[in-house]
Amino acid sequence: MLTHDENELLCRVEGNAPMGQLMRRHWQPVCLIEEVSEPDGNPIRARLFGEDLVVFRDSEGRVGVIDEFCPHRRASLFYGRNEDCGLRCLYHGWKIDVAGNVVEMASEPAASEMCDKVKHLAYPTHEWGGMVWAYMGPQDEKPEFHPPAWAPAKDVRVSIAKAIIPCNWAQVLEGAIDSAHSSSLHSSDMVPARVQTGEATDKAWLRPSTDRAPRMQVERTSYGFRYAALRRPIKDAATLDYVRTTVFVAPATALIPPNNLYNVANVNVPVDDTHTAFYFIAWGHPSRTPETETWRKFLRQTIGVDIDDTYKPLRRMDNNFKQDRQLMKAGNFTGISGFPNQDIAMWVSMGAIADRTHERLGASDLAVVEFRKRMLEAVNAFQQGEPAIGTGPARIPDLACSFQAILPKTTDWRTYPARHVWEPETELDSSYNVPAQR
Repeated sequence: MLTHDENELLCRVEGNAPMGQLMRRHWQPVCLIEEVSEPDGNPIRARLFGEDLVVFRDSEGRVGVIDEFCPHRRASLFYGRNEDCGLRCLYHGWKIDVAGNVVEMASEPAASEMCDKVKHLAYPTHEWGGMVWAYMGPQDEKPEFHPPAWAPAKDVRVSIAKAIIPCNWAQVLEGAIDSAHSSSLHSSDMVPARVQTGEATDKAWLRPSTDRAPRMQVERTSYGFRYAALRRPIKDAATLDYVRTTVFVAPATALIPPNNLYNVANVNVPVDDTHTAFYFIAWGHPSRTPETETWRKFLRQTIGVDIDDTYKPLRRMDNNFKQDRQLMKAGNFTGISGFPNQDIAMWVSMGAIADRTHERLGASDLAVVEFRKRMLEAVNAFQQGEPAIGTGPARIPDLACSFQAILPKTTDWRTYPARHVWEPETELDSSYNVPAQR
């Protein structure tokens, strides 16, 4: 349980809010590359930390992330003409390039030197792992871009489902790192089975345990923390544990336990105080990781079917997330199709910003408690002048990963030599620097 002031400090990200300023010291995903794939194609709107932006790809293929509103009269550049290496405002013809230079002012005299005096807000960008990234912090503090743990090399397949969720980033993140809820909320999609390890099919994820009350253990790291959910396996429960580890990478990424075919991650980007861009990611070897459309279909996150063309879910509070009570009577636990949709229903039902002053937490909430402690300590340290958590030498090591395995009770999960799921083993493993799963 948090106090009201602690909850505000954790959740608020707009303007000069300390948490938002901390997050701005990290490169942040702005949109999917597929949204701006065409040179001189349609611009798109984006919104991060309460700031309205427009994203476009220019004639030479460069991506710009700039203030949505023209520096002249503040008309929206979203409606502008994307042409000749710049975005031209419809109102008076001012044209801005990807670096924020005003390169033409059609409404000004030819001899005017005003172009040299006006600079539009533009953020540095980088394309990687299917996303357009921007650095929105102070430019003199801009760090080098490092590939995220879920996209360690260019030739790794990365498939992403995106949704804009109408609630605060912290409750989305808390759901992503909470292993205990999967045994209840997702019990019809993450199904107990007599398998040797967690396995994926085209319809469900199988797990070798019926245990709904895992024991939680946490290990702090410089970039966040790791934690393990220990469950009784279906076989040999007296001597073995089924261990699922999750890695929290500050400020808002979770490396989720993988299955036997591919790795899984979740990235949560604050749109503003009450909305979150939720990215659910499968990544791994191209021969075993589902392609993007297959992944979205599996998750019930297909554009035009489950979400609209602005990535807003079609299952909402006002239609009860299309919950099927007859399906529940037939044995489905939630009556909501697609396990991200089950999560979204829970997150949104808490309100735009969850009131944590009324919670009653238990032993299964250890990771949630650790997340709050870790981030509140981090933001307080940041306010005292320390670097943002997970930046510089404190950033996540290249080979850090989550894992799931059946281990002897005598084995400490903290020392287990975890490796990314990477099969089949090929000579590419050395170039990826991603060893195969053992």
